[in-house]
Amino acid sequence: MIEVSHLTKQFKKEKILHNLTLSIEGGMVGLIGPNGAGKTTFMRMLAAVSKPSSGEIYLKGYSLNREASSVRKEIGYLPQHFKLYPQLTASQFLDYVGKLKRDHHYDHEREKKRLLHALNLEKRQNQKIKTFSNGMQQRLGIAQALYGEPAVMIFDEPSAGLDPEERLRFRNLLADVSSRKTVILSTHIVEDIEGSCDTLIVLNKGRILFQGTPDELQRKGNGLVWEFDLFDNNWDQLNGLQMTLTKRKATGLRCRAISPVAPFEFAEAVDPTLEEGYMALIGRDGL
Repeated sequence: MIEVSHLTKQFKKEKILHNLTLSIEGGMVGLIGPNGAGKTTFMRMLAAVSKPSSGEIYLKGYSLNREASSVRKEIGYLPQHFKLYPQLTASQFLDYVGKLKRDHHYDHEREKKRLLHALNLEKRQNQKIKTFSNGMQQRLGIAQALYGEPAVMIFDEPSAGLDPEERLRFRNLLADVSSRKTVILSTHIVEDIEGSCDTLIVLNKGRILFQGTPDELQRKGNGLVWEFDLFDNNWDQLNGLQMTLTKRKATGLRCRAISPVAPFEFAEAVDPTLEEGYMALIGRDGL
């Protein structure tokens, strides 16, 4: 579906992406990495918004460099900072989106009704966007990316501004869509992709550190995660440790940390979570 070959992006003298090569076949793909890893730059190129300095991206055999206008018809995109037209209502905005995507040959009224219902905006569809909360505006942005169910849907930090209930609704919606289409979800929050993505890609410092299943990423923390209790007067012993949990108890703290060796003789080795596998991988890359 998507082939990325030797992709590089450079701004002036700073190289943002370094020779990325990977394949994305379908389903739901999570792109994760710390802030500044190059995720947004990569997503903009996947969405044919920005061109690489060198290298190629192919979508269904089309080159995003040379055939961007053809490829854009196959892409739905929610950028990290999405601007809406404040004077329009939600319904009018989706009418506008429908006109932009007229090549999809969808029943527009049916598609608009489906999306307003799916994103819990039915009751507010005739209110102006300028009256919407940040979370409601984000849900409308999600709706425009989903319009017509294009072959590839790209979401850059889509859960920003969503409350826990809406985040769950969104994840369930993407899980359904990804059974038919390719969904790429970029985030620095592991919780957003845990249990929903078939494939994970870890990007750090503009390079791909990992591509595989969530289970494979979780196993990156095997033998590196330790659990232990500390009393109140021993907290300074945490200095220098890569902590993943500090939970207060009646007598002190329950802690988990990533370390190549036991941080204390009383620490017990435990199975890593997905987040700890990710943190262990990122931590090794920082050495």
